[in-house]
Amino acid sequence: MTDFSTPFCISSLLRRALRWALWWALLAGAGLHAQVVTEISGLRAERSEEDWLLSAQLQFELPTAVEDALLKGIPMVFVASADVLKERWYWSDKKMFSAERHMRLAYQPLTRRWRLNISSGAAISNGVGLALNQSFDTLAQALSAIKRLAKWKIADAADLEAGAKYKLDFRFRLDMGQLPRPFQIGALGQTDWDISASSLISFVAESGK
Repeated sequence: MTDFSTPFCISSLLRRALRWALWWALLAGAGLHAQVVTEISGLRAERSEEDWLLSAQLQFELPTAVEDALLKGIPMVFVASADVLKERWYWSDKKMFSAERHMRLAYQPLTRRWRLNISSGAAISNGVGLALNQSFDTLAQALSAIKRLAKWKIADAADLEAGAKYKLDFRFRLDMGQLPRPFQIGALGQTDWDISASSLISFVAESGK
């Protein structure tokens, strides 16, 4: 009788996914119950000669699990979103304009520097916005750039009716959907990966000077 066996083969992709899942589980275990406190201060909308601009300051500490993932070469994408709403007494508020800013943070082991790519879209009607690449020596410097939103264009000045009352709905989050699949699965229900905050203010559109 001839005895033979067939090797148990696992694809390279599956092995890599399993390694990521195991590594994530070990990484996240210590911070399973950590709560990320994210705050927004100084949120305001102001008019320049041609644009409506948003400014805000974010306050949060990067969780250990997220920082360790960055050091392992996993980029993190933070998203800031803003909706300009017009109040209507007879119906729900009408969304007038929307804007998003995507901030992709990555560590470069060869240079030991942090790279931040910022893509900013103005109002939807204006299409694709600007893209900016910055490099930093430390993580703290890179996070400082993410946390401070200064004079970010969210609409054209002429698009808002002078004297009318509007609302500014601002949101900030770590976009889990742009993480590798094993991280998305493992991070479900983990509060130390939930970096998010929102704030709603009212303002009156000023006329041009």
